[in-house]
Amino acid sequence: MRATTIHAPFDMRVEDVPDPVIQEPTDVVLRVLRACICGSDLWAYRGESARQPGQRIGHEFLGIVEAAGSEVSGFAAGDLVVAPFVWSDGTCEYCAEGLQTSCPRGGFWGSVGSDGGQGEAVRVPFADGTLVKLPAEAAGDDRLLTALLALSDVLGTGHHAALGAGVKRGSTVAVVGDGAVGLCGVLAAKRLGAERIIALGRHTARTDIARAFGATDVVAERGEAAEAAVRELTGGQGAHGVIEAVGTEQSMRTAVAIARDGGSIGYVGVPHGSGTGLDLSVMFDRNIALRGGVAPVRAYIPELLPDVLDGTIDPSPVFDLTVGLDGVPGGYKAMDDRTALKVLVKP
Repeated sequence: MRATTIHAPFDMRVEDVPDPVIQEPTDVVLRVLRACICGSDLWAYRGESARQPGQRIGHEFLGIVEAAGSEVSGFAAGDLVVAPFVWSDGTCEYCAEGLQTSCPRGGFWGSVGSDGGQGEAVRVPFADGTLVKLPAEAAGDDRLLTALLALSDVLGTGHHAALGAGVKRGSTVAVVGDGAVGLCGVLAAKRLGAERIIALGRHTARTDIARAFGATDVVAERGEAAEAAVRELTGGQGAHGVIEAVGTEQSMRTAVAIARDGGSIGYVGVPHGSGTGLDLSVMFDRNIALRGGVAPVRAYIPELLPDVLDGTIDPSPVFDLTVGLDGVPGGYKAMDDRTALKVLVKP
């Protein structure tokens, strides 16, 4: 089969790799129908997170089960399924608590020795604890299939950020970051009943999506100017909840500065370039809560899935460029150049 591999910074290749096979009785082999490139994949692409030459990549995908191990009870060949961006056994204490990202036997797609999602097929460990079945008829609906792909990461991550930010009905929320996760944070905040949603972003194509997703205001400034703009919009107080979806020191400082005293920050941006940390005394003095981290999207899929299926929420607009497998290297370049928001891959 063919799959995407990374060999060095900016050196992405689509190569022949061994076909996945059932290795454990709890495995399934899945044929990928849709995958995509994540903003966090760009850190490997740019050389800012280490990868071994030839390592697989990609952690967002859905597809059709082709084969199931002897101990798999929930899935059979022909089932349409979505995979969250980590696998988990579904039986440990963390999984029972809805924190599948801490499962001791879990792991990330594309880690050394595992398959990546940006390929033709994937071996899925612990299928019963990892995968979620989708309606078979969705396979014939291109838009719906694309929307369902967002359940593998960005939609659940945006939801995680909104929960961390304490979004509730009637609240004011600010979203730092106009990437796919930030936009899904807007969607999540709207779904949870936020009355006012302030999106921070300066790219019109992205802020147009933010408005379509429920943003009531857009702030194009950055740094101190952005902080002043949000303060002005909120009568000097700041936002009850802030979604931080970038992961830099500057973005987190902005999040703290625009949070209302007693407010909360939900952070899901993968940390990079933030080694000097935060001034906890500021957060202490202003009673600002900080909650977030790696989103346990497997825990959120059952809640979000019905709303995607019935059209209550539609995250598909975050995918603004579609490529075949051969186009994946160009898709990385497009996202790195910010000419694409999020690249959909159709193997």
